[in-house]
Parts: sequence; structure tokens; C-alpha cells
Amino acid sequence: MIDLYFAPTPNGWKPAILLEELGVPYTVKLMALTKGEQFTPEFLAINPNAKMPAIVDHEADGGPLSVWESATILMYLARKYDRFWPQGNWRFDLDLTQWMFWQTGNQGPMMGQLSHFKNYAPDDNKAYGFKRYKGESERALAVLERRLEGRTFIMGEDYTIADMQCFPWAFLTKKLGASLDDFPNLTRWRQMIKERPAVQRAIDIGRNRAQHDQNASNNNVLFNQGAGHLLKK
Repeated sequence: MIDLYFAPTPNGWKPAILLEELGVPYTVKLMALTKGEQFTPEFLAINPNAKMPAIVDHEADGGPLSVWESATILMYLARKYDRFWPQGNWRFDLDLTQWMFWQTGNQGPMMGQLSHFKNYAPDDNKAYGFKRYKGESERALAVLERRLEGRTFIMGEDYTIADMQCFPWAFLTKKLGASLDDFPNLTRWRQMIKERPAVQRAIDIGRNRAQHDQNASNNNVLFNQGAGHLLKK
């Protein structure tokens, strides 16, 4: 059995999508991020970075295994179950790994900041950050647009963990104020993945749970973290 420490965010959706696609049994551990559950000693023992998602695989070789960071979780599960990451071609492996790392270093952070400035920044500090990260987010979408030219999925004809890694933030593009008008390949790919039953089930997890109350105290928990959150005794 696998425990998935989860909140209904793009990063939380990534491993949920893969677990649903795999059809393996897992238990969702919904986390109240606005209440600081990510800073409890119990969760820090699972993920010292105090972020979700994380998993605990209770059936791993050698005993229960904690895995954190969304890309690492996807790569671990794909290898464990030998699905959604075709093996045997080192060039394919390298290319897929590049796209996993690209998402964690480019699309994810840029669109995450766009979400922050659109949804949480004070009005008097919103304009510059929103403009900057909207531009950076659209640049990342352009990278995907070019990659998907002549390809069904990011890795060609194979639906892989690279698609699961890159889809969630692309799914939220319109809600974040970015446009898809210039990205026909991305729009086609996004719609195709959105319609997959496993993806829909993953996105529905915790949909009705209020994780993002926009009051000052909750924002302090979510966005004004310092070393003290991790080092407090």
C-alpha cells in the first residue's frame, strides 16, 4: 500500500494522476497546508523540505520508503511498476529525464509564481510580478508548443510520466490569466490529457476541501516561511 500526502494543487495532481493511471491501491492523506500540517514532526520525517506531495511505499524492498519531490515520485513509481517510462533506450531515458527536470526548474516555478501574484499578492505589489511571471509562463508554454509539433505526446507516441509532470500547470493556464491562443499543439495535447478518466479522477481528489483560504494568517503559513518553520524546537 502507498500513502500519498496530497493537497489539490498542480504538484499534488502529478503523482495522483500516475497512481490513478497505474490502478494500484493507495491511500490519500489530505494535508491542510493553511494549518501548517506540513511542518509537523511526523511529516518532516517523511519530507524534510516540508512540502507536498510525498509518498510512503509500505511495500518497498527493505521496508517502508519515503519519496518526495513530484518528479522523483513519478520516476520511482514508473520504474517500480514498469509503466509510462519505456526502458531500453538510453537516449529516450535521457530525453525524458531532461523534460522532467525542465518542468521542475522552468514551467513549475514560473507558473507557480504567476499563481501567487495573481491570487495572493497585495494589489499594490501585484503588477510587476504578474507581468514578469505571465511572460515567463508563456515562454515555458512556447517551449512545450514547439516540442509537441508533430508529436502526439511529449515523448512522441508514448504517453509517459513527462506528460503527467507537465500537464497540471498547463491545465490551469487560463485560470492564471495566460492565453492559449498562440499554442495550438499545446491546446490539443492539454485537451487530450484532460479527457483521460484517470486524470479526471486525480483532479477530483479533495476538490471540495478549502485548502487555500485567502486570509492573512493562512497566507503567512503558506508564503512567509523562513528557517524558523523548520528549526523551531
